[in-house]
Amino acid sequence: MTKIDIVSGFLGAGKTTLIKKLLAEALKGEQVVLIENEFGEIGVDGGFLKEAGIEITEMNSGCICCSLVGDFATALKEVLDKYHPERILIEPSGVGKLSDVMAAVQNAGLDGAALNSAVAVVDASKAKMYIKNFGEFFVNQIEHAGTIILSRTGNISEEKLDKVIELIREHNAKATIVTTPWEKLEGTAILETIEGAKDLEKELLEEVMRHHEEHEHEHHHHEHDDHDEHEHHHHEHDDHDEHEHHHHEHDDHDHEYEHEDHCGCGHDHEHEHGDHCGCGHDHGHEGHHHADEIFDSIGYETARAYTKTEIENILEALEEEDRFGMVLRSKGIVACKDNQEWIHFDYTPGEVNVRYGKPDVTGRIVVIGAGIKEDALKELFK
Repeated sequence: MTKIDIVSGFLGAGKTTLIKKLLAEALKGEQVVLIENEFGEIGVDGGFLKEAGIEITEMNSGCICCSLVGDFATALKEVLDKYHPERILIEPSGVGKLSDVMAAVQNAGLDGAALNSAVAVVDASKAKMYIKNFGEFFVNQIEHAGTIILSRTGNISEEKLDKVIELIREHNAKATIVTTPWEKLEGTAILETIEGAKDLEKELLEEVMRHHEEHEHEHHHHEHDDHDEHEHHHHEHDDHDEHEHHHHEHDDHDHEYEHEDHCGCGHDHEHEHGDHCGCGHDHGHEGHHHADEIFDSIGYETARAYTKTEIENILEALEEEDRFGMVLRSKGIVACKDNQEWIHFDYTPGEVNVRYGKPDVTGRIVVIGAGIKEDALKELFK
């Protein structure tokens, strides 16, 4: 029986770093296939992980939990047929809902494979801000994980760490929470902890499927109601020309509103850093938004070479929300002007990581955020 493990985590939490650690320290000798799903036009993490010699299926055209459910099931079946792996690791988009990924695995109709674990990687230094601003996505990952692995715990005080644990416990009372800095833990210990939550995983999966079925039923019911309402208004419009005129005015307004508002919320993007998501209100975990309604992504290839200092200055500038929108994540691989190696970089708010690494076939840059300003960002990296 092939084990399927989902390693979820919000943008920049450290999913790829954790997977690399597990592959190097706990899964050597196992036949492992990694399936990634990037929110964005260009996949970058695949380039990092190819160094580990792992077979990778990248799906860059959308969120694994919504538009790619059909393709996702096909990809899983193809992986099983082609590689017959002992384990499949799924790394969903950072803005994917874990419950949707779990449901997609369960609904894929797989023979000889089953969900083994669902993990949420949580950046302890940003958990409070992300719960407040992006709760619908961030909290969903916490709620449905059997194991919650905190990253960057060495960067915060014990008092702040205790508060983060309290916040997490408000949304998941049963999951095992790993608080020890990763460098002090062997990958085998982390894997044992993950696999020790099987009973809770089963309980969480049953709950996910129950809610999923209820939501599907509710969605079908609303579609039926909307159809009836449309028929009713259609006859009204035939009888009342004035009402029809106002209806079309309203349609024009909505059309303009959607195009002006990049994050799908229609509010001004003027706020202090960390207070809002860039759309004027909090996205509580009771909402039903798709990732592309809230988050923006730009990704492109570039042949330009940079110096390490140039990339560091660019990433530090991303903090300027008035200029670029609320940038939550940037990553890339680009040629270096003064070194045969290439520059690999990562950015999350308040944290910049720039290092040298192996060259790739071309440079790739990704920026993800809320209400991000594409023209300004492209000019910044130009």
